[in-house]
Amino acid sequence: MKTKATIKTTIEQENVRYLKLQFTDMLGTTKSVEVPVSRLDDVLHEKIMFDGSSIEGFVRIKEADMYLSPDLDTFLILPLESNEYGKVARFICDVKLPNGQPFLGDPRTNLKRIIEEMRTLGFKDLNIGLEPEFYLFKQDAAGNPIMEFSDKGSYFDLAPLDGSANCRHDIVMELERLGFHVEVSHHEVGPGQNEINFRFSSAIETCDNVQTFKQVVKQIARKHGLYASFMPKPVEGMAGNGMHTNCSLSDFEGNNLFFDPNTKNNLSELCLQWISGILLHAREFSALTNPTVNSYKRLVPGYEAPCYICWSDANRSSMIRIPAIRNAATRTEIRNVDCSANPYLAIAAILAAGLDGIKQQMKPTEPVYDNIFEYTREEREQHGIKNLPENLKDAIKELKKSELMRKTLGEHIFQKYIFAKELEWNEYRTLIHEWELKRYF
Repeated sequence: MKTKATIKTTIEQENVRYLKLQFTDMLGTTKSVEVPVSRLDDVLHEKIMFDGSSIEGFVRIKEADMYLSPDLDTFLILPLESNEYGKVARFICDVKLPNGQPFLGDPRTNLKRIIEEMRTLGFKDLNIGLEPEFYLFKQDAAGNPIMEFSDKGSYFDLAPLDGSANCRHDIVMELERLGFHVEVSHHEVGPGQNEINFRFSSAIETCDNVQTFKQVVKQIARKHGLYASFMPKPVEGMAGNGMHTNCSLSDFEGNNLFFDPNTKNNLSELCLQWISGILLHAREFSALTNPTVNSYKRLVPGYEAPCYICWSDANRSSMIRIPAIRNAATRTEIRNVDCSANPYLAIAAILAAGLDGIKQQMKPTEPVYDNIFEYTREEREQHGIKNLPENLKDAIKELKKSELMRKTLGEHIFQKYIFAKELEWNEYRTLIHEWELKRYF
């Protein structure tokens, strides 16, 4: 655990000259306030102020002053940002009000609140492993991205078909320099599409890590003359970018509470209740796990992305899959989540839904082993399988009706988020698309 004293020593020994104080806005964008190292004491004593009225989803102009509270354990030297004049380091921060109270509109602070609720139920950690995917596109002479893939490879291809290999290797090496434990990296199904997975961690640390991960991917891609996109469906007819979210709950002794060696499929009753809660509330939190207009162009049949709300311990067409490995690694893989999600809000929603299933001791939902994409609508209805929302408008309607999500997000984020997403949908709804002009003009 890092302390103010150890951080000061590291800064002096490593010649750190600049500090970045990072936080995440309501829509998931990483923001940064930057100060010279001469202001280190102000940073450590939470005296760095910023204008909260200029941040998406924060406060009105008359309430603008907000303060950054650095999480000391997130202190990290950033090699990519450093040069011969000195090094650059960062803190990830929580946001506070002028009176020192936590700002309830801060997504990271909000997730901490849900984690505390989890712990009152006797669970120590929500362990999460993410599987983020991204495409690499070429750039023109001016450095603008163009819709031309970095390679023509496919799933698990090797070089030379995998023309992204050198870039991906450099991303992995940079992540390891930052302390990430990378578990696997490979070419994905689409041309120019890649996946890099890093070791699971607690909920807050995982969300922090994926925000850092995205920055590193984009920076290294640019060094290779490429543009990295986490857009859920950047190209029609190609596989989309998902962020499969692997979850398990542990007790205060570190035991995985989803594993039970005495059941048929080695899943505990608590795990089945968790699954039932997530399936019950899936439509309600889709606007958080799949937050953009483009998200719903990924959630269509034919590309392994889930469209239907069900689970299986084998079936990759289901929304929740249970990977074959058991014991300490038993987990639920939630497959609808995509990389455009604000991780702090998406994880808060998933955690709250799963905990609701446990608190209500919900009856376990039966798994589905058939390929759901081959079912007719009547067959899906017969099996009680509902659809995920088909567009952002429907997802917003489901979110607005959800008392659980209102409680999970808090009134501030709940209202601001819905307002922002309704604006996004209305902008899209009134736009004249290229498809319309080609078809009707």
